Amino acid sequence: MTASRQLPLFTLTPKSAADLSARTPLKFAIPFFQAYLYKEGKSDYTVTSFTSDLSVFADHADGDTPLGQFNTERLNEFLQWMEHERGVPCSRKTYARRVTTLKVFFKWLADNNYLERDPAFALLQRSGPAPLSLILTDEQVEACIAVATLLRLGKKPDARPELLFRLIVATGIKKGEAAALELEHIERAHPKEPMLMIQHTSAKNVYKERRLALDPAWLALLDEYRGQYRLDKHLFTCTARNLEYILEDVGKGADIPFKVSFEMLRWTCAVRNYAAGIAPSAIRDQLGLSEISWRETFQKIRRLAGEDIEAYETEDDDEQGED
Repeated sequence: MTASRQLPLFTLTPKSAADLSARTPLKFAIPFFQAYLYKEGKSDYTVTSFTSDLSVFADHADGDTPLGQFNTERLNEFLQWMEHERGVPCSRKTYARRVTTLKVFFKWLADNNYLERDPAFALLQRSGPAPLSLILTDEQVEACIAVATLLRLGKKPDARPELLFRLIVATGIKKGEAAALELEHIERAHPKEPMLMIQHTSAKNVYKERRLALDPAWLALLDEYRGQYRLDKHLFTCTARNLEYILEDVGKGADIPFKVSFEMLRWTCAVRNYAAGIAPSAIRDQLGLSEISWRETFQKIRRLAGEDIEAYETEDDDEQGED
């Protein structure tokens, strides 16, 4: 093969955005798209999010695929795979942002005549805010506690359901955080002001580490629980899935018309705290949320608390880390 025949392969690598064409591999267009976004004044978060979305798209579609080979059908196949076949959670908000990413990316290519047509123009964007989570009323919380108390005082006393339920509805910690709790994470040097340490091993989740106040009465329940279970290091000796089943059974016993879960109790905790007048910043810290993810979360909390507000979404509100 002569050098002249090899030359066209090298010309596919663009030196500037002006070199982009239908023959350009997808992976080479992404850096120029990043530069375009910054030129348009987009925030670092938006550029990072859009770039991450295109990376997922390139991994699925093959980054070496020429831009001109993408049509609407192929983009819809990617969205179908991402939402239902990938095996990674894709929230409604993440899905919407990724549709937006594809639309902005291919519109930029078409508007600058790098492509003859925009294959993302016909993509359908889902409208409307994500549905609100279910939460327990104060009466339902008391009903669940009553059921858990009966289990604690039954013929075969088991303090674990009440210990777990009271802990989650009071602190709003996540399932994974509860399952990872160790006995040493419970600070009881000052019995009237016990604290719970939430720790994360991943550096990117350092902002999720926090100290949460515990109800002093919970310590007595803890001692009763420790007398029933042989504990070594961890607070809970069962799997996270089993902890979920315990909460579900408590809800069934209290005739709650929907499944009681960690996520539901997390929202219930946040709404109860907001209704009690606790500052939003303190609630955000308790939940271990970043300022970006807190925007939409706080709107939902207000709506769940019964405030008549208009829900809104922005392209920068979505949490990173699903993938």
